Amino acid sequence: MDMSELTALLTPDGLRLLDEVGTIESTAHVAQTVSRLRAAGHSPDLVSAVVGQAHLRAKGAAKFGGFAERMLFTRAGFEQATRLGVAARHAGRMRRAGITRVADLGCGIGGDALAFAGAGLSVLAVDADEVTAAIAAYNLAPFGDEATVKHSTAETTDLTGIDAVWLDPARRTAGHSETRRVTASDYSPSLDWAFELASRVPTGIKLGPGHDREALPADAEAQWVSADGSVVELVLWSGVLAREGVRRAALVIRGDESHELTGGADAEDADVRELGAFLHEPDGAVIRARLIGDVARSLEAGMLDEKIAYITGDAALTSPFVQSFRVREVTAANPKAINAVLRAGDIGTLEIKKRGMDIDPAAFRKKLNLKGTKSATLILTRTGDKRMAILADRV
Repeated sequence: MDMSELTALLTPDGLRLLDEVGTIESTAHVAQTVSRLRAAGHSPDLVSAVVGQAHLRAKGAAKFGGFAERMLFTRAGFEQATRLGVAARHAGRMRRAGITRVADLGCGIGGDALAFAGAGLSVLAVDADEVTAAIAAYNLAPFGDEATVKHSTAETTDLTGIDAVWLDPARRTAGHSETRRVTASDYSPSLDWAFELASRVPTGIKLGPGHDREALPADAEAQWVSADGSVVELVLWSGVLAREGVRRAALVIRGDESHELTGGADAEDADVRELGAFLHEPDGAVIRARLIGDVARSLEAGMLDEKIAYITGDAALTSPFVQSFRVREVTAANPKAINAVLRAGDIGTLEIKKRGMDIDPAAFRKKLNLKGTKSATLILTRTGDKRMAILADRV
C-alpha cells in the first residue's frame, strides 16, 4: 500500500466500503471484487486499498483473531508482526517487572503495541516508514492518549520517561509488499545499536528463532517461543525484564495454554540409549534453547542419538515440551519392509515424521501402500549409521 491508496482508504466512504466488502479469502475472490468495485465507479486507488486490506484481514485472523476485522495492514508488516497471543505474554512480563511506560521502536503495524496497551501499559510506538506509522496509528486509535504513534527512527527517539523498550528490528528490505529477508548485519536498527541500548535500558529484542547463538549477548536472557508447534521467535530480555539466573528459556504455547522451561545455561546432554517403549520429539523451542537434556531427565529417558533430537525411554511419561509416541514396531527404513508392517497392522492413515534422514516425506508416502482401516505414525530416523523406521502411536 502506498500513501495515495492509504489516503483514499482513510475516509468515511473508504472505511465504509472496506466494512461492506468484508474479508476476501481467495485470489479468485480478489479478482471478482476488483471487477465489481471498478464497475461501480470507485477509483483505482480506493479499489486497490480496499481489496488489499480485505485480503490481509482474512490472513490476519491467524495472528490477531477477531481484532483483525478492524485492523489495517501492510503485507510486510503482517509477515513480521508478532501473534497477539505471544505479544500478550510479553506484555505480562513487562507488567510483572513493574513497567508502566514502554517504547515500541520499529512498531510496524502495531501488533506488539496493541498487546502492551491492552495490558494497561502506556505506549510510545515509533516507525520510520510513514505509511506504516499511519496504519499503526489507526490500529492503536481505540486506546486514545495511552498509545502515541510517531513517524520517526528508533535511533532518534527521545526515551525520557520511558521505563522499557521493545525492539523488533526490520529483518526485510524496505517496502510494504514485495520485500525480502536481509542478513543480521543489515537489520534496522542495527543489532549493535540495539544491544548497546539494552545494556542501559530494560529491553526486549525480537529476533528470528534461527539467529546465530554465538552472536547473542552473554548477559541477556534468551527466550525461544513456539506457538501451536511452530517456533516463531527468539526474544532477548535485559535489565529488570530478564529473570535472575535465567539465560535460556523455551516458552511453548498451545492454544490458550503455555508452559515454560528455563535454565541458567545450555542443558547438559542426556546419555544415549537404545530405543525404548516410548519415543519423544522435543518442541522446537526446547531444541533451539538447548534444553533437551533437562527434558530427557524429567522423562527418565535418554537420547536416541547424540546428534538427533529424539528422546527415548521406557517410562510412561510425557510433558508439554514433547510430543510422545508409544513404539509399536521397528523395521528397516525401506518401502518394502515398511509396507509389510503396514499391511500387518491394517494401516491406511499414516503420519510421517523424520529426523536425521535425507527423505522427502511426501515423496516417500507415494511408495507406501496405505489401504487399511487404522492409523499410526511412522518415524524415520537413525542411530549412528543405522537407518530405522519406527511405527508408533501418539500418546
